[in-house]
Amino acid sequence: MSGPPPGGRPPLSGGALAVTAIALALGTFMQVLDTTIVVVAIPTMAGNLGVSPDQGTWVVTSFAVSNGVSVPLTGWLMQRYGVVKTFVVSVLLFTFASFLCGISWSLESLVAFRILQGAVSGPMIPGSQALLMSIFPPDRRGTALAIWSMTTLVAPIAGPILGGIISDTYAWPWIFLINVPVGLLCAFLSWRGLQGRETPTRKLPVDGVGLGLLVVWVGALQVMLDTGKDADWFASPPIVILALIVVVGFIAWLIWELTDAHPIVDLSLFTNRNFALGTLALCLGYGVFFGNIVLLPLWLQTQLNYTATWAGLVAAPSGLVAVVVTATLVRVTSRIDARLTGSIAFVAFAISFFLRADLTPDSSFGALILPMLVQGVAMALFFVSMVTISLHGVPPPRIPVASGLSNFLRITAGSFAASLTTTLWDRREALHQTRLAESVTTYDPTLIQAMTGLQGAGVTKDQGLAIITHELINQAYAMASLDYFWLSGWLVLLMIPVVFLARSSRSR
Repeated sequence: MSGPPPGGRPPLSGGALAVTAIALALGTFMQVLDTTIVVVAIPTMAGNLGVSPDQGTWVVTSFAVSNGVSVPLTGWLMQRYGVVKTFVVSVLLFTFASFLCGISWSLESLVAFRILQGAVSGPMIPGSQALLMSIFPPDRRGTALAIWSMTTLVAPIAGPILGGIISDTYAWPWIFLINVPVGLLCAFLSWRGLQGRETPTRKLPVDGVGLGLLVVWVGALQVMLDTGKDADWFASPPIVILALIVVVGFIAWLIWELTDAHPIVDLSLFTNRNFALGTLALCLGYGVFFGNIVLLPLWLQTQLNYTATWAGLVAAPSGLVAVVVTATLVRVTSRIDARLTGSIAFVAFAISFFLRADLTPDSSFGALILPMLVQGVAMALFFVSMVTISLHGVPPPRIPVASGLSNFLRITAGSFAASLTTTLWDRREALHQTRLAESVTTYDPTLIQAMTGLQGAGVTKDQGLAIITHELINQAYAMASLDYFWLSGWLVLLMIPVVFLARSSRSR
């Protein structure tokens, strides 16, 4: 999403251009970083706050869903108050919310502050993109987009590494507190360089009812997904009530948005075939991708005894490869049908997931890294291809709205996927653990041999049984992880026919 450039204002140059561009890039960097930096720290935060790692994922999903819901409001804010003011205020509020997250005293308070952080950060990415485009000369707009794109790719590299180092070396609150000086610097430099370049403003009606209904049904669905597993799903009256709120709220929202003169979400965009199919592939592909981002560090730390730092180092190479591939292909991808590059991205994702499906609890660090390198290739092609497909054929005046809608759905899909991933993981683990336990009896020669060996090492019978039970659980979680990786691979392959149902993105 982008706002209108400042009318009649010449581009910046020299040191002013460099400093302002860096400040705007910092805004994007912080917002993207806060999605990935938390993932590797989930087990540490959960342990310190006295909750399970599954409950710790609420810290990720709460931010993602509130950020997604706030995105449709961004266009209205920018037109009502101006891009510069909206961006700077968003950065300041994000910085304040980061401070509150850093001083959280319980999971409930942290989740509440993460909801606030996600809600106020909606304008940061589209604002930085719009302002970067406005301060560069027309012949250097490609440089502006390159800076913006590289920032969104570098942040996922830095996130897992920084999150791991901070968790292991300092304390998890610093994951959020480091945003405070960076956010203040970003806001100060952006305001100093751009305060005289505000975009035109106009009073527009805001769809308060549509926004309220959206918050209700999306929020209820996220709470249901996050808490359903612990509440035994629909055997629990609160979960049934939440499900009813989701259904009624969604239907009411759908009717309102289709009939309101100024809807917060313009659903008529889905009459465009490319937008509908491209957005569907974007959301499902991103959902599978994000679910894997959450699951892999969780498995490494809770079952394979990886530290947060080493889990971050496993996850980081995909971002590094994405940056290199993007820089290499940036000049040629525009001449290739996005359906082809998108299909290559899905194939690369599938290869990455299938490679993970061959992992074992004893796999080497190199074996863990290889699938991430392949995933980096997929990342470099996936986002550009899906956006190109979805926006092809959308009239230029409606592109900002279409971009905002697709981003809202993508972010929300990622949040839902994270919750569903941990639920599926635990359910498959319970199934595998039951089957493994049934295959082990007191007369099993393997069990007898293992117990004899442990007792020979000075371990009591009860301690030996506890050790063996622990190994069974580890093996069950490993099998559940491999199930998820296999499922992920087949799901992304199913997106290839969806992509080719869209029209070619190349101009005829």
